[in-house]
Amino acid sequence: MNDNNKKQLKKTGRRPKEDPATIRYTISFNEQEHARFLALFDKSGMQVKAHFITSCIFEKTIKTIQIDKGTVDFYMRLTSFHSQFRSIGVNYNQIVKLLYKNFSEKKAAAFLYKLEKQTAEMAMLCQKIIQITEKFEEEHLKK
Repeated sequence: MNDNNKKQLKKTGRRPKEDPATIRYTISFNEQEHARFLALFDKSGMQVKAHFITSCIFEKTIKTIQIDKGTVDFYMRLTSFHSQFRSIGVNYNQIVKLLYKNFSEKKAAAFLYKLEKQTAEMAMLCQKIIQITEKFEEEHLKK
């Protein structure tokens, strides 16, 4: 009866690895070497120090990624601004429909004239934003 219980395998839990890493080595750094190691590790963008060390030993290619926080912030704000700009376009269409639905042709045309002036100003503002974005890309992104 005990032989039957031992032969039964449970199908729960984590699957065992085919080739588990069981051999371990330890290294010691002085302060300067440790600081240099951490700097290289940070530049690599890897999440696990052991994977970084293995890739260095076996000469695998190491990616070095530098993220500029200012550029990321700029694009996040530009994206949110663009979404607001699109919502203004949706509101613009709704206003035009409501003007013609609720007012006479003459009154709606007068209101539309005022709206067109504001739209022209907004288009000029959009052109300035595009110019500033292109200038930013030329100066800071294309290195």
